[in-house]
Amino acid sequence: MIGTATGIIRALNSGIKHLAIKRFTLRYPEEKLKFVGDGYQFDPSTGVGIAGLKGRHLLFHDHCTGCQLCSIACEGVAEAIAMVKVPEEHKQNKKAIMPQIDYGKCVFCGLCVDACPFYALYMTNDYELSSFSKEGLIYTPAQLQVKPYVAQDSEIIITSRGATHG
Repeated sequence: MIGTATGIIRALNSGIKHLAIKRFTLRYPEEKLKFVGDGYQFDPSTGVGIAGLKGRHLLFHDHCTGCQLCSIACEGVAEAIAMVKVPEEHKQNKKAIMPQIDYGKCVFCGLCVDACPFYALYMTNDYELSSFSKEGLIYTPAQLQVKPYVAQDSEIIITSRGATHG
C-alpha cells in the first residue's frame, strides 16, 4: 500500500516538473527548425570533415570528373548512387557520367562527400525530400545541380537546462 502511494506521488511530482518547461515540439510543417551553418563538407587535402547538417546533395558539374569514387564509397552502405550518362560534355569529365542519387536508399552518411577528391559533392541543409512515388526520390545530375531553397523559422537555443527553440 505504501509502495503504491509512493509511486503515485513520484509520478505526479515528475508530471508537475514538466508543466513549467516549454515544450520542444514544433508545429511542422508550419514551423521549421533553423540549422546554423552550412551543410556537411569534406576537405580532401587535410582529410578533415567539416561539421554540418547532412541533407540533400548538391553536385557541381564543373568539378565532377566521373571518377565514380562516390559510387564506390556508397556500394557497401546503401547502394544509392548510380553513375549515369549526361548529354553535356565537360572538358574535365571525359566519360560524360555523373552521379544520380536515389534518396529512397540513401542513409545520409556522407561517405560519398568524403570520397570525392574534387569537391564535386556537398550536402545541404535541405531535409524535406518527400515524394508520392519512388521515382520522385531519384535525383538526376541536373536536379542535384540546383541549389535548394530552405525556409527555416526557429533556431535551437542551448542553455544550462537543455535545448529549446525560439
